[in-house]
Amino acid sequence: MKTILNIIWLVLSGIWLFLGYCLAGVLLCITIIGIPFGIAAFRIALYALWPFGYTTVERHDAGAGSCVGNVLWLLLAGWWLALGHIVTGIALCVTIIGIPFGIANFKMVPLSLLPLGREIVPTDAPFASR
Repeated sequence: MKTILNIIWLVLSGIWLFLGYCLAGVLLCITIIGIPFGIAAFRIALYALWPFGYTTVERHDAGAGSCVGNVLWLLLAGWWLALGHIVTGIALCVTIIGIPFGIANFKMVPLSLLPLGREIVPTDAPFASR
């Protein structure tokens, strides 16, 4: 079932969100200071491409650097990416078939706003990183 949902997701919104995150990652990697943010964008791009079967968990070993990084991320790329998820989620919720995919988009908004200090894990093992 996860594979079917992921294929439909890929066609409806996964490609566009993946490309948006890749664009943000490339722009952030232009400077040396932005490389950690670019890596985070590429990590989330793969999650946005194939999200069903995965979830995010908080990393308890993340410190003050993640907090400062999240503030910078929010200002540089986060709100643009979150806006993309919100617009895509609303567009998908217009149809009955698209409602689960719209809800999945809304669930990705917090990750797109504050990605540092979070880890993407399979849903079979949400506590594996602890």
